[in-house]
Amino acid sequence: MTRVLNAGRKEAVSGETRSAVVFLHGYGANGADLLGLADPLGEHLPDTLFVAPDAPEACAGAPFGFQWFPIPWIDGSSEEESMAGMARAVDDLNAFLDALMVDEDLLPEQVVLFGFSQGTMMALHVAPRRDEAVAGLVGFSGRLLAPELLADEVVSRFPILLVHGDQDDVVPVQSLPAAAEALQGAGWEDVYAHIMKGTAHGIAPDGLSVALAFMRDKCSL
Repeated sequence: MTRVLNAGRKEAVSGETRSAVVFLHGYGANGADLLGLADPLGEHLPDTLFVAPDAPEACAGAPFGFQWFPIPWIDGSSEEESMAGMARAVDDLNAFLDALMVDEDLLPEQVVLFGFSQGTMMALHVAPRRDEAVAGLVGFSGRLLAPELLADEVVSRFPILLVHGDQDDVVPVQSLPAAAEALQGAGWEDVYAHIMKGTAHGIAPDGLSVALAFMRDKCSL
């Protein structure tokens, strides 16, 4: 049985929802950590609903935060526990997305996934394996997990923007070209990248501006 994800939301500025952005936060954070981005983005995407679910598990390393799955080298979990946790979280996120589209009367091509760090890992794993393509995916400061499996398991393709800080000491910036190469090897044509100069593990203004342009131009929000 899937777990219900509690989610914060910021309604469309126009009052009429024609699209949605789903924020997927990083390890030890929560949905509210990214929902603040809805204010600067919503000014330019007036018909977009912003939704930010909390990950399904309390985070051992951050008492007030959440995790999508355990990370062995941080919390001492085993690889088996990490993989099992991720499998459960994949089911939870898929159920959340399915319910969101029904409740808001949206088609997959009206929904963008916007991840940060572990949230990017979830987005890059889940979206390509869904039956219908989403409008696009924005991934900050993450990596593509199990890249060797993607070509055989991909079901749908869509535009992807990868953004990373060149001073990231949590997830190495080399994760970006590695993910882009694997995506292209799995048949992606629309993969875009942006490096935030002088930025550590975070979202800088230039990265957010590139993400906004991507969502407007490539995802038709």
